[in-house]
Amino acid sequence: MRIHKLRMSAFGPFAGSEEVDFERLGAHGLFLLNGATGAGKTSVLDAICFALYGSVPGARQESRRLRSDHADAATEPSVTCEFTAQGRHFEVTRSPAWDKPSARGKNGFTLQQAKTLLRERVDGTWVEKSSRNDEAGAEITALLGMDREQFTRVVMLPQGDFAAFLRSKAGERSELLQKLFGTHRFEAVEKELASQAQEARAAVERFADRTAMLLAQARSEAASLAHAGLPDQAGSDGLVDDDETDGALTADAVAVVDRLHSAALDGFAAAKDRATEAEAGRAEAAALLADATARDDRQGRLSAALERQVLAAAAAPALAADKQRLARHRMAEVLSGQLSALEAASAADHHAAMSLADAMGMLAMDIAGDPELAGMDAESPDIEAELERLKSQQVVIEARLPDEQRLDSLRVRERELEGAKQRLEESVGKLKEKAADLSTELVALGAGIEALEEPAAEAALRAKEAAAAQDMVAVVREHQAAAARAAQVEQRHRVALDHHLSCRKDWLDLREQRLANAAAELAGQLDAGEPCPVCGSEDHPAPPPTARAALELAQEEQEAHQLADTAERALETIATELASARQRLAVLAGQGGETPLEEALEAAGSSAAAARRTQEAVAKLEGLRGRRQQLQDSLSEVKDAINSTVSGLAETGTALDEVARQIAEIDPALAQLRGGHSGLAKRLRALRKSLATLDAAHRARVQAETAAARLAEAGQQLEIALPGSGFADSVEAAAALLPASEAEALQARIRAGQDEDARLAELLGSPDLVLAREELDSGLTVDPAAVEEARARNEAAGQAAREAGLGAAVAARGVAALERIRNDLAAVLAESLAPQETARTLAALADAAAGRGENSYRMSLNSYVLAARLEQVAAAASERLVAMSDGRYLLKYTDAKAARGAKSGLGLEVVDQWTGQHRDTSTLSGGESFMAALALALGLADVVQQEAGGVDIETLFVDEGFGSLDEQSLEQVMDALEGLRDGGRVVGLVSHVAEMKQRIGVQLQVVKGRTGSTLHISETAAA
Repeated sequence: MRIHKLRMSAFGPFAGSEEVDFERLGAHGLFLLNGATGAGKTSVLDAICFALYGSVPGARQESRRLRSDHADAATEPSVTCEFTAQGRHFEVTRSPAWDKPSARGKNGFTLQQAKTLLRERVDGTWVEKSSRNDEAGAEITALLGMDREQFTRVVMLPQGDFAAFLRSKAGERSELLQKLFGTHRFEAVEKELASQAQEARAAVERFADRTAMLLAQARSEAASLAHAGLPDQAGSDGLVDDDETDGALTADAVAVVDRLHSAALDGFAAAKDRATEAEAGRAEAAALLADATARDDRQGRLSAALERQVLAAAAAPALAADKQRLARHRMAEVLSGQLSALEAASAADHHAAMSLADAMGMLAMDIAGDPELAGMDAESPDIEAELERLKSQQVVIEARLPDEQRLDSLRVRERELEGAKQRLEESVGKLKEKAADLSTELVALGAGIEALEEPAAEAALRAKEAAAAQDMVAVVREHQAAAARAAQVEQRHRVALDHHLSCRKDWLDLREQRLANAAAELAGQLDAGEPCPVCGSEDHPAPPPTARAALELAQEEQEAHQLADTAERALETIATELASARQRLAVLAGQGGETPLEEALEAAGSSAAAARRTQEAVAKLEGLRGRRQQLQDSLSEVKDAINSTVSGLAETGTALDEVARQIAEIDPALAQLRGGHSGLAKRLRALRKSLATLDAAHRARVQAETAAARLAEAGQQLEIALPGSGFADSVEAAAALLPASEAEALQARIRAGQDEDARLAELLGSPDLVLAREELDSGLTVDPAAVEEARARNEAAGQAAREAGLGAAVAARGVAALERIRNDLAAVLAESLAPQETARTLAALADAAAGRGENSYRMSLNSYVLAARLEQVAAAASERLVAMSDGRYLLKYTDAKAARGAKSGLGLEVVDQWTGQHRDTSTLSGGESFMAALALALGLADVVQQEAGGVDIETLFVDEGFGSLDEQSLEQVMDALEGLRDGGRVVGLVSHVAEMKQRIGVQLQVVKGRTGSTLHISETAAA
């Protein structure tokens, strides 16, 4: 890129139209831009930058202030720059926004918007390319291959920035290099990698949560198996510390569940074997108890029957006598008492028949309505068999009464567990809602923090801006005071000047009179024909007349001369004072002192408000970060509570399933025994009622049969007795007669004896008593202690069998549950393999890009790229620094680690080739620092130029800084700068150093005045 011409109108300090012909300046390749402080040297560079990019560097970017305050109010500010780029010739004209006088505008002005016109010279004719600000700016940026920041660092080299850059730390260098090389995209890559790593970690954590929940379920199942009495293999082999699997998605989790599952299988096999053995033991114990109980019962009944038989045998003689007395009484009554006997027997038979009918009627009613007797034949019921059956049923029900009590307890436990399960489910729901609320608040806080981070990061900058704005207010006020003082001095200067001119005029007038009078005196001494002593002429055509005395005139002239000299000295003193005041005013103006006080105060207020807002953002950001940490801690606690509650819920569900299984095991058997009743106790009461009915019917039948037999016997006796009474005579018969009461008593005793004999015969002839007799004969007696022992063994065996069966069922359910959990866990881990690998890869990438982890230099990706650029800059700068320093110094890039863990990778050091030592850049002297900074700026310009796509920069400006060099160093620097113009490059040096003015013949001079600055090109031979 080469600049040909620059035209300015009402721009900066230039009130009128100024034109700079860079072709003329660049004819010798090197020119000097000089002028007094505040004259507008920098404004020339600002005009170039504004024409190309529409804005100027630094704090002067407020375009409305670009218009000259010296220009006429109606003059439009504009800048036109003619340049060549990429072999094409362009002209760009820009006008900043300005207030144009207008009678209809607000406050007498109308705002004129910024304008741009870009033209290209094609075949000798200017062709318009664009008149839009943004479009023209984009096209120029594309043509130059640089943005404004790069242009001001490559084409216009600001020495102050690079001197500071030379001594700055890695972080400060990073800011400048990042602006120049535009490496923000690498910072974006760092942030994107960090974001992706965070998302990947979150995905892995979700898998970890699922794994932890499945492990908790597996541990809960293992604990349930242990509680059920299984071998504690899961507790010793299957479980691991939380740290081993918490948040880690590895095969260890599957191994844990595999061990639990294996332990459960072993426990299930052992429980099944114990259940089989316990059931066999229970059956054996039950058989032994039944045998012992039956034998004891049989032998007890036999003993009782034998005792009754002994008693019956003892009573047999008395019974026989009674029978004989009664028989004789009956025989005696053949004639007189047979009929009464027959009547009595008939009455007894009728009464027994009635009793039997009532009893059978009641039995028939019970058969029809009592479920216990529903199986009997109402026409011919087998009362004895049914009695035996119901008695056996009664014994079974009485034995199962404890099981019903246990069933009631299980149902109470089931209701308690169901309530606990419901409460735990509600608790899980509430905890999940709370976790969701916390997560939502965390997301909102993250957005708030992200919104505050940018203003908080600007706090230091805004504080500096506020301080600078406040300083500007002080400068403006000092400028106003200086302007007032300068006005006063200028007034005194005008008075002194008028006085000096008046005195000088009087002196010159008197001198003229004295000279004229001297001519008259000489004329008075002339004689005709005599030569003039002044000119030698002998002809004196018009001699002047004498006016005044010479002595008087000389004295007056001397006095006037003294007055003029005094006035001149006074004028010089005031002029010096005026120059000092104007210089101070110009310095303050250069510092922005011409800014209106209201505008400076407004800017100071705005900057202070912005600083306060950023400080408030910092405080609020700290509060939000603290709140975020609290929320993260609370969310972690809630997640732990959820896991704990879910584990408790799983345990409760397991216990509930087990209780339901026991109820399902016991309830059907008891339901069968209840026989439609609500409980065994009610069934037992119904059985007892049915037994009472059967027993009454049985007794009535026996009584009826007995009465019938007696009736038949009475009739037979009557028939037998009629042929003969069996007595020898009536006396004998009379003697044989007994009172009715006595006869009845005899009859009762005889009947009782007969009944007892019949019952004994029936009892002793029963199979059980026959077997009991055989057992006694064989010596097989029953020990009561053995019976109790058999009963205890039976109860223990039954309990063991129930517990073993329960353990086997629990183990079977646990094995199935662990199998399901193992499959689920394997699926989760299979799904998590890819996310885990992604998370590890992204975490390593993010750490490496951010300067963490194994990045021992703590060098971020952005710093790494900048370090490569800095290394290129140092190499390019060294080529020039060697020439400037007479071969002594080199600039070298270093990646040495910074102290105390600070970020590394952007270090610079100076290599002293005379001593071979490596030195810190801060050890350079002032002149050496300038040479190093200049070399660094030039080297950076070369690298940025290459970075911008190899754009050819044919016009280059180097700013102030030459005053710190001695004569030899200046010579070397000038040699290096003159080398820059090789290949047709034009180099402009900005300086007011006197020696530079002498060395460089081609100069663009900026001359300031009260009505604005002007530009002049000076071409003189260099000294």
